[in-house]
Amino acid sequence: MAGKEGEVVKYVLFVLFIVVLAVSGCARNPYGDTYGRSQAQQIQQVKYGTIVQIDPVTLEGEQNVIGTIAGAAVGGILGSKIGGGSGSDIAAIGGGLLGGYAGSKASQNLSESNGVNLTIKLDSGETIAIVQAVDPNMLFRVGQKVRINVTGRTARVVPQ
Repeated sequence: MAGKEGEVVKYVLFVLFIVVLAVSGCARNPYGDTYGRSQAQQIQQVKYGTIVQIDPVTLEGEQNVIGTIAGAAVGGILGSKIGGGSGSDIAAIGGGLLGGYAGSKASQNLSESNGVNLTIKLDSGETIAIVQAVDPNMLFRVGQKVRINVTGRTARVVPQ
């Protein structure tokens, strides 16, 4: 029995390793210096202003299908080791459901990041607020002049 349990543990660790690789491989650059291909060669409206308030925020992570599937697989495998016969089947289903939920939440928490809510008084007199990911290479301060690049309903704030 110990040999069989050892194989299950090795398999579970292998699946978890694959999940970590997949989740980290799907991570995107959260900073304002990365553009999608569809954003290339798009005209942006440029506005100028001064930062009047800065508030730290947390940007929610995105749920990842790979995390959900891997969690369900691991939960199902572990659940199937409980009991015997139909009890084992029920435990496998329950383990799969719980594992899927846990895997989904874990992938969401892994992709959570720090953000900043910038309140800006535009040179036109209008006041706006924009939330974007924190870029450690682009720190803002109250009173700082900034440029706002606007494309449709999205905008990026950069130091002027």
